[in-house]
Amino acid sequence: MKHEHDTPVATPAAHDHDHPHDSGASGRQADACCTPAPMVSALPQVGSSGRAGTRSAIRILQMDCPTEETLIRNKLQAMESVHGMEFNLMQRVLTVAHRPDALQPILAAIRTLGFDPQPVQDTVQATPAAEHKPWWPLALAGAAALAAEAVHGSGGPDGLSAALALAAIAGCGLGTYQKGFIALRNGNLNINALMSIAVTGAMVLQQWPEAAMVMVLFTVAELIEARSLDRARNAIQGLMQLAPEQATVQRGDGHWEVVAATAVAPGALVRVRPGERIALDGHLVSGRTSIDQAPITGESLPVDKAPGDAVFAGTVNGAGGFEYRTSAAAGDTLLSRIIRAVEQAQGNKAPTQRFVDRFARIYTPVVVAMALAVAIVPPLLMQGAWWDWIYKALVLLVIACPCALVISTPVTIVSGLAAAARKGILVKGGAFLEQGRRLTWVALDKTGTLTHGKPVQTGCEVAPQPDGHTMPATRAAGGDDDDNNTLLRHRRLAASLAGRSDHPVSQAIAAAAQADGLDTLAVSDFEALPGQGVRGVIDGETYALGNHRMVHDRGLCSGTLEQRLDTLERQGTTVVMLTGPRHVLALFVVADTVKAGSRSAIAELHALGIRTLMLTGDNPHAARSIGQDVGITEVRGNQLPQDKLAAITELARGDQVVGMVGDGINDAPALARADIGFAMGALGTDTAIETADVALMDDDLHKLASFVRLSQATHRILVQNITLAIGIKAVFLALTIAGLGTMWMAVFADVGASLLVVGNGLRMVRK
Repeated sequence: MKHEHDTPVATPAAHDHDHPHDSGASGRQADACCTPAPMVSALPQVGSSGRAGTRSAIRILQMDCPTEETLIRNKLQAMESVHGMEFNLMQRVLTVAHRPDALQPILAAIRTLGFDPQPVQDTVQATPAAEHKPWWPLALAGAAALAAEAVHGSGGPDGLSAALALAAIAGCGLGTYQKGFIALRNGNLNINALMSIAVTGAMVLQQWPEAAMVMVLFTVAELIEARSLDRARNAIQGLMQLAPEQATVQRGDGHWEVVAATAVAPGALVRVRPGERIALDGHLVSGRTSIDQAPITGESLPVDKAPGDAVFAGTVNGAGGFEYRTSAAAGDTLLSRIIRAVEQAQGNKAPTQRFVDRFARIYTPVVVAMALAVAIVPPLLMQGAWWDWIYKALVLLVIACPCALVISTPVTIVSGLAAAARKGILVKGGAFLEQGRRLTWVALDKTGTLTHGKPVQTGCEVAPQPDGHTMPATRAAGGDDDDNNTLLRHRRLAASLAGRSDHPVSQAIAAAAQADGLDTLAVSDFEALPGQGVRGVIDGETYALGNHRMVHDRGLCSGTLEQRLDTLERQGTTVVMLTGPRHVLALFVVADTVKAGSRSAIAELHALGIRTLMLTGDNPHAARSIGQDVGITEVRGNQLPQDKLAAITELARGDQVVGMVGDGINDAPALARADIGFAMGALGTDTAIETADVALMDDDLHKLASFVRLSQATHRILVQNITLAIGIKAVFLALTIAGLGTMWMAVFADVGASLLVVGNGLRMVRK
């Protein structure tokens, strides 16, 4: 989908870098408090080079909680060879920037913590579920704990109750003790260390049944929590399973063979049968069909495909069989890039997540200090019973871990990112997903965004001369066999220049000439005129094709020309002018049509309280006509790149949050300045996916409102989760200090809160 270059004639692809509208898209500067990693770099492979030496991605299946993150961070940051770390807990991936020769020492250091680190060899691979231990030792431990409770409650021998409790703890708690010991040895008070201290304390106090039951409940709860987190991970991994693992490829001798998709090279000929899922990206060679692209774009209806059309991995073929030639390897398909983008986005923390992380770093030390005070101060100063207050302190230790609070935000954000991806909205980070609800203005381009971006030439005429007379009569676009006809000559000149440009308006002029069978002329010294048009030398003369601004800047305007332009532009058309060295030679009238869904999409934004602004390089009359047609709040025409940048800067003052909609390739200054840059129609566009903050995978403007509503839902669930996590902890802190809390209740408070926030966060997947 082409983007509004905002000049009637755009630069050609070969000169895109010369046009301010054609530089990269939203490389939006992160604010001071958040400097995210590059939006869509592939997951760093082992040995991939970076500024800090080498970046290695390491998968650690045992790492799924801030408990493990803190332990690993403290261990590795003491190593001089480690320059930086990025943690992705949802995918259990640690990316380390380090010296080239330091990977093995880093892996060895991680192993000393009891983890099994595995270097990531593939840029796109599903995260395997952590190995689950057999259930029967836990079942036996639970039975022993219940027996210990029964013996104690019935007044049986204390020795038997203690033996059953020790058996229960040995059956399910040795792993917790091992992890707790490693944590304490490394100076880290994580949940395993706190639980080990609490259970040991309970045994010292001869609370045997309770010590056993607490360890069993903790182990059961951790198992449930791990399974719940796996469900959150599956929200992303479901995308990875869309593309089939095999494809039917034609070999050199002409026979067809089913091979692994990862073994298929770009340029291979692949056959797809009716109803099959497509394994790789490519372009149709033979056959016609309709393809369900909903897994990529969220479109509700299948899209018709003919030879030459693009097809994408993960989409589903309809009733027609076809053959296509692959354009990308399995690891570089559009689906693969989407997966990498979502995975990378998980490391781009939202403001709420950064707040929670800061709060959690304070919370645990404060509660541990409170537990020490509870254990020591009342017995010393208020003659309290030591054993009673030590028991209360041990209960406080159990609820000192902030796991529920910390895990509440990434689960919600990841679920929101996955839900957006399934709707065909690719969000490049939690920060943008959370910020979307605060949008106050959305600025949009015209061509290809509000309109179809495929204008047609509706007329052409010889330009009026300064004395008020015209050259040969005005005519509609059409063929003319008289090679000496002035207008025909002007059309050939214009088509020769327009054919070198990829802008929709230029293509309309070139297409009209081609339809009439007009031959183009050789162009030399072709040059782009940023924000105005193009020019080149034909038959030794310099000609230019461009907009009103170009003619004005060259001093070629006249009163009669201005009057004629005003008449044409008030009809909502765009006028492109062909100029020679000294005169305007001809006028070409081009018109675009508004997309059917533009009006309702703009109305949806207005219903959400968001104002809209159209920024276009088109003439003000045509801009106002389109703006009124679709219901835009404010319209600005004749906008050069610097004008668009100034408009976004003006809107972004104070607490205004501004979005800019383009195609992710052009209008770089405005997209970069906007708080959220939206790539419009990003299907198959590498640069759009790599550079935009939010990529709409088709050209449906309704997805803007869907994104805002998804952002609002994400924020609501984030607030709910934080309230649940903090509220439950606060209630049990108060109950414990009041003497009503028990250790097993504290376990339920800690892990129960985790389960609640994980389950609540997973609701986003169904949005």
